[in-house]
Amino acid sequence: MKWIEEHGEGWSTGRIDIMGTDNPWGTELSLPPIRSEDWNRLSEWLWEFETDTLYTLKELVVEYEKTNPKITWLRERDLEKYGNE
Repeated sequence: MKWIEEHGEGWSTGRIDIMGTDNPWGTELSLPPIRSEDWNRLSEWLWEFETDTLYTLKELVVEYEKTNPKITWLRERDLEKYGNE
């Protein structure tokens, strides 16, 4: 509970599963903590998003934010740290 005391409630983290890659089990992108409402919007957007190119997390976020609110990260540096994987 100390984490919640320090950062508050309403944060989500997880992974983005990408299908249709050369890997028969798909590809995973790790997603560092973001506001839960942002995670919900991003998840809905991802159901409809299709591309022929495998995006990095950073590229995916740039595409998402073209038509959606900016994602609130727990630590802004997380996008830089994880975004190019």
